[in-house]
Amino acid sequence: MNYVDGFVVPVPRQKRDEYLKFAQAMAPIFKEHGALRMVECWENDVPDGKLTSFPMAIKREESEAVVFSWIVWPSREARDKGMAAFMADPRVPQDPTAMPFDGKRMIFGGFDVILDQ
Repeated sequence: MNYVDGFVVPVPRQKRDEYLKFAQAMAPIFKEHGALRMVECWENDVPDGKLTSFPMAIKREESEAVVFSWIVWPSREARDKGMAAFMADPRVPQDPTAMPFDGKRMIFGGFDVILDQ
């Protein structure tokens, strides 16, 4: 089965187009380094929770939206190699302030796929 990197990140609502352009620029680079697929989702129905929720987890501010995304890789090994190559790629911004989101509040992790129907 494939391996998936998942992300939840706060993005200023006024930067939606900038974020989309950024993601569109990064997707081919991820694919060059072995990713099979990259999906970006902008919040539509993301309620606040009482104990936990997407907004609470990323400390979303009123002016921000929740973005939920994932990258599919053929395997964990392909992801480790591909992510290292991606991060070293000169086309990838190294300055965190160049990102159209607050990376300090990003939640991320790698997952083994156990069901894909």
